[in-house]
Amino acid sequence: MDTREINPWTWQDGFGFAHAREVTGATRVLTLSGQCATDATGAPQHPGDMALAVANPGEVLA
Repeated sequence: MDTREINPWTWQDGFGFAHAREVTGATRVLTLSGQCATDATGAPQHPGDMALAVANPGEVLA
C-alpha cells in the first residue's frame, strides 16, 4: 500500500494537514478534508465562501 498527499496549494503546510490523501494498493481510496466556512447555524461566514468551498475539492481532484 502506498499513500500520496494531494495539495494544490501551500498554505496548509503550516496547519499540518493534507487536502486529500490517495491510498493505492489492491484498491484505490481517496479521502478529502472538509472544505467549508460556516457559522454555528450553517450560514456562510462571508459572501462567496460557499462557492469557494464547493470549487476547492474540484481543484484537489484535478
